[in-house]
Amino acid sequence: MGKNEISRRDFVRRSATGIIGTALLPTVLTSCSNWKGANERINFGHIGVGARGGLELISYFLPLAEVMNIAVCDVFKDRREYFANKINKYYSEENPKSLVCVAYQDMDELLQRKDIDAVHITTPDHWHILAAIKAARAGKHIMLAKPLGLSYPQNLLLTKALKDNNVKFHYGTQQRSFEHMLQGYQMIRDGLIGEIERVDVWAPGKNDLPSTVCKEVPVPVDFDYDRWIGPAPMRPYCPDRVANQSSVYNNDYSIGLMGSEGSSPLDILVWILKDKVSGNYVCDGTGRYWPTELYNNILSWDVNYKYVNGLEVHFASSDIAIEGMLHHRAKKEGNGTTFYGKKGWISLSGSSAQSNIPEINTKLNNFPKDNRGWIKSENNTMGKRFISVIRGEEAELCPLDEAIISDTISHMGDIAIRMGRKVTWDSKAGEIVGDPDANKLYSREMRANYVI
Repeated sequence: MGKNEISRRDFVRRSATGIIGTALLPTVLTSCSNWKGANERINFGHIGVGARGGLELISYFLPLAEVMNIAVCDVFKDRREYFANKINKYYSEENPKSLVCVAYQDMDELLQRKDIDAVHITTPDHWHILAAIKAARAGKHIMLAKPLGLSYPQNLLLTKALKDNNVKFHYGTQQRSFEHMLQGYQMIRDGLIGEIERVDVWAPGKNDLPSTVCKEVPVPVDFDYDRWIGPAPMRPYCPDRVANQSSVYNNDYSIGLMGSEGSSPLDILVWILKDKVSGNYVCDGTGRYWPTELYNNILSWDVNYKYVNGLEVHFASSDIAIEGMLHHRAKKEGNGTTFYGKKGWISLSGSSAQSNIPEINTKLNNFPKDNRGWIKSENNTMGKRFISVIRGEEAELCPLDEAIISDTISHMGDIAIRMGRKVTWDSKAGEIVGDPDANKLYSREMRANYVI
């Protein structure tokens, strides 16, 4: 094997930043879209193969013998050709003459393929729901990156599309598969800390990325900027607008870290207390914004929710949380969810779990740890779980209705801050009570060529 070649085994082990090969003109394997048996492979397409999407493709799906990764789609030419080339090299060890994976610029072309059974969607936030609706209407099972979306009416369209087309949905909330999370879930559900009265939730807000303005430059010839913008308003192009690490700070495409980072700990809240957080609530709070036109989302927040059943939820950015919400924690992780019951509390994060009840705390920490004392978790299990969901071997682990609940919590916090007043969410009506101006913030218009 030459120095520029990579083996099937080494491909999984190495990062996605290897040698970029030339574009291939691929053919595809015989269709398995009508697979019935447990041993038949499932054909996957990947929509969005940037930093996160590419990492998940490699760690979640490529190693699975029961999956064939036969299509990738991205508006950046170098990304889609890079991963198509890598996948084809990977599969060439099984059949050197087979070119399996096709690179697409337009997701609609990928979704038209009858031999694709499921899609893995990791686009920028403003494309999440629209891409999922397209995929559901095409009859593809969906694993969708978090956060969910920007428009509640679009959430309802996706709900209908899943039902109408008998499509399975898998939200990318990896923490639900962590062993210490599963144990904490069971302890709380079993009532070991008593009835839950309040919950603290926190997530990273501001970071070291400098605020900037958009200095317009020509669009690169190998980048489809119109498709990247998609349903959002057309704006002048600049590299900072479309960068992975910064588009989340612009309100055209996201509600910021409140949604993207907040989605993980809020999901744990909904997972464990779905029955308590499914109803109506009042939300109010304060926050600070990025100061420029390009980065204009909330970077620090402190919001409170009061449910009609009496439950209280406090959701804050980590800079706020560290000043008070984390005083009881021995390990102060950047995001987490603390449940306070009548008998004590349990605090769960991606790499730590703690309780003020000694025997519970011991059990929550009886897991392998790294040299810094953080719990080690398997981050590559979500692909396997999605396969088992598709095959009907288990119920949907991360269903859409729960994703809508957690996503809406972050939106209500964002809206309350932007409006500068309390908002009351009516979960049955799916709207903010008596506040048309506030409701407009949770319903986005789509650009003409991208209307669903």
